[in-house]
Amino acid sequence: MRLTVIGTGYVGVVHAACMADIGHEVLGVDLDAERIAALADGRPPFYEPGLPGMLRRTVEAGRLRFTTSPAEAARFADTHFICVGTPQRPGSGAAELGHVEAAVDGLAPHLCDSGYERVLVVGKSTVPVGTATRLAARLRATAPAADVAWNPEFLREGCAVQDTLRPERIVVGTRSVHAETRLRELYAPLLAAGTPFIGTDPATAELVKMASNAFLATKLSFINAMAEICDVSGADVLTLADAMGRDPRIGRRFLTPGLGFGGSCLPKDIRALTARAEELGRGASLAFLRQIDEINTRQRGRTVGLARELAGGTFSDRRVAVLGAAFKPGSDDVRDSPALAVADEIRRGGAQVRVHDPAATDNARATHPALQYTLDVAKACEHADLVLHLTEWPQYRELDPVGLATVVRAPVVIDARHTLDPIAWRAAGWSLHAPGRPPAG
Repeated sequence: MRLTVIGTGYVGVVHAACMADIGHEVLGVDLDAERIAALADGRPPFYEPGLPGMLRRTVEAGRLRFTTSPAEAARFADTHFICVGTPQRPGSGAAELGHVEAAVDGLAPHLCDSGYERVLVVGKSTVPVGTATRLAARLRATAPAADVAWNPEFLREGCAVQDTLRPERIVVGTRSVHAETRLRELYAPLLAAGTPFIGTDPATAELVKMASNAFLATKLSFINAMAEICDVSGADVLTLADAMGRDPRIGRRFLTPGLGFGGSCLPKDIRALTARAEELGRGASLAFLRQIDEINTRQRGRTVGLARELAGGTFSDRRVAVLGAAFKPGSDDVRDSPALAVADEIRRGGAQVRVHDPAATDNARATHPALQYTLDVAKACEHADLVLHLTEWPQYRELDPVGLATVVRAPVVIDARHTLDPIAWRAAGWSLHAPGRPPAG
């Protein structure tokens, strides 16, 4: 089958490459000519495990091409995926839909002259409920033969290729039998492998993504709230989480305390969902999500406070090593990164902060140029008065605490992600502190 993917950001590039990898002919579309040239050369604009090889393979095989022309896209295929960003609107929690509207408006004038009797526009962008219906009316004013469907993405950065090729579910919201049939054909290889297909209306499909992210955010913030209680009561939050997770109604996944969530999805989506509920006159039903957001943000301040306490009450003239800049491991994404927020707050307090990250250094330097960066962990920790473990890259779990103790000024570490082995680090002479756990936990 032939399809286009409009928008070559994170979702768009992964979707285009994976669809080409399972055998479809795909044309990626973006107005950024420099990005299009890099992609045509097989170079992705971000770090994602497994993607570079797949991109090169499908480009070289001729199944994946790129263009800046919406007219070429309309002629190329009768199925078009909208994969542009929906960032938070400045000064508001609501989603900014300008990119989605521009993508539809840019494509629509060319659809009637495309040579196809019927076309399908499929949204993958995360949008407030009601968007698909509104865009369908907008699109049909120019292209009456166009069907609209919403097919939300459920990608996790660092696992996006796997999540696309072996998804836990495929959700399609449409009122068109033709659209659902077309998408069943498109995803046939994944359905044959046992992936559940959930056909529904557009509103439900739109809500699935935001509701899922809101639930995950709630679970994460709940265990972080319990970590605060553990800190003042002497309880152990990890044992608490393990015991709670044994209940199949609760489950252990996403019940790990830490520095809180960041990135471009969870924070933005819970705010957008809250804003949309208020627009619909049901703001009270999701008012608790504001508290979820506050609990999450508070973890950053708690970590800064603990760091200040361990630094002797002040950051002035202190050297602090920060392990991690990306908002999560397996990604170079630093958008709303809790690690960088903490690092920058400590820097503003007067400390000299040196940051290490296996993949996100360039992006971190672009957004937080006042911090210092190094590609060597030992160099980051050299003469440090305090080490902060803020992004749970597997490389940090494998560090030798004995060797690292020889380069720091004071062997003091905050494990804000609860992945370092406290027994090994304390045996090597480190004073290890993990929020929500007793000093010897």
